[in-house]
Amino acid sequence: MLKLSYSDGIEAGTDEAGRGCLAGPVTAAAVILPSNFKNTIINDSKQLSEKKRLLLQPIIEDTVSAFAVQHIFPEEIDKINILNASILAMHKSLSKLQTNPEFIIVDGNKFKPYGDINHVCIVKGDSKYLSIAAASILAKTYRDAYMEQIHEEFPMYNWKQNKGYPTKEHREAIKKYGITKYHRKSFRLLPEQLTLDF
Repeated sequence: MLKLSYSDGIEAGTDEAGRGCLAGPVTAAAVILPSNFKNTIINDSKQLSEKKRLLLQPIIEDTVSAFAVQHIFPEEIDKINILNASILAMHKSLSKLQTNPEFIIVDGNKFKPYGDINHVCIVKGDSKYLSIAAASILAKTYRDAYMEQIHEEFPMYNWKQNKGYPTKEHREAIKKYGITKYHRKSFRLLPEQLTLDF
């Protein structure tokens, strides 16, 4: 059973999706839950099927006190690196919340202070706290929807299916067709990187 909160007061949970992808943005969400929030299905997005995540997305959006989602795109990722881009996505989603949190709980072990609001990093937080789990679901569903949209432009990479992750098929397509504006140039896109011409 996931816990409702870590602290007293208005607490935001935040998480990201797409950190290990070769293409597309890294996407973060921030969520503030009401104190009477209950949901027995919400869990770490990786533990849920795509069907369940899509079912939960509108439920989360309709029942939470506040939520926001932000993408950081490949150009920025290549400039500041994926860790900084992930943290920036979380900061930007926190800044878009309609309510200011008094405390932040973050999935993982790395974060930079957000203003003067206290935070705590929780490893596997998305399987321990409801707000982080809800944020992980929103980050994943919004990012997946974006990847499905750009799939139409470059169907040969099958982003509709692999969402930009480094599958064998995705790497084969990079080898065959080269890269797009949606690929992260700072990532090791192929094992024999030297064969890629930018």
